[in-house]
Amino acid sequence: MKTTHLRARSSLVGALLLLLLTSMSIKAQEADDFLAQLHTFRVSNYTSLDAYYRFIGSGSTEILNEIVAGINSANDSMNLLATSTSGVLSAEQLEKLNGEFDKFKSLMRDNINDVRKTGYPDLRLVSDMANQALVMNDMATELYQIAQENSQIKTSPRVEAARMGAVKISQMMAKYSVRTNSSVAQTFQGTSTETPLDEQAKEFDKLLEAMNNGDSKDELKALLNDVTAKWQFIRGSYINYNENNVGFVIDRYSKRILESLTTAITLLQQSN
Repeated sequence: MKTTHLRARSSLVGALLLLLLTSMSIKAQEADDFLAQLHTFRVSNYTSLDAYYRFIGSGSTEILNEIVAGINSANDSMNLLATSTSGVLSAEQLEKLNGEFDKFKSLMRDNINDVRKTGYPDLRLVSDMANQALVMNDMATELYQIAQENSQIKTSPRVEAARMGAVKISQMMAKYSVRTNSSVAQTFQGTSTETPLDEQAKEFDKLLEAMNNGDSKDELKALLNDVTAKWQFIRGSYINYNENNVGFVIDRYSKRILESLTTAITLLQQSN
């Protein structure tokens, strides 16, 4: 009888331990998913901004669809963040970020309507949108760091470098695009506190080095080699951004780098 009782007690302790470990694993996954959505939110906003600057010069329906896709992607991420049960950020913090996002969406809508009605942008409104994008994404970056600390997740340095690299290339792409597609780019490329393109390019150099600092095989190795090759092709244009360069080539290669990094992030997470 005593042996049976001990076995039952041991089984109960084992079941409780398994339940605790499972619960911890679920919480960790929820926190990681939260960070992934916050990352997507940042990238999507910059890609929609890049598309808008190209829309100024063309009024193309295809490019308008790119703006909408970027905003919709950011909106989906924001909705998932708001309903997350990870608890790594407070409701107040998320509400504040969502409020800044609402301002950005409203400005984007107004700016699109201006171009469609008159054929050219309202420089004051575009300047407001550029500055709002910077404020919003600075807040999102700060909240990402807070969420990471609160989650106590030790994300792989290579995953973090790839995420930061994706944000950096999307930010650079938007900043370069405004220079290419507007004759008065200085008026609305963001506040004076934003890091110049040549310095951002050097920051990307370091992030790319961190991504490559580890064992890479098969598809991951091919992706990182592809990113490195494409970056070397356009790096000089970002460093010497005041020179006359072919804007659509820079945009195309930057987009391909972003696509490769998005896949590389997934592979790096799987390899941990």
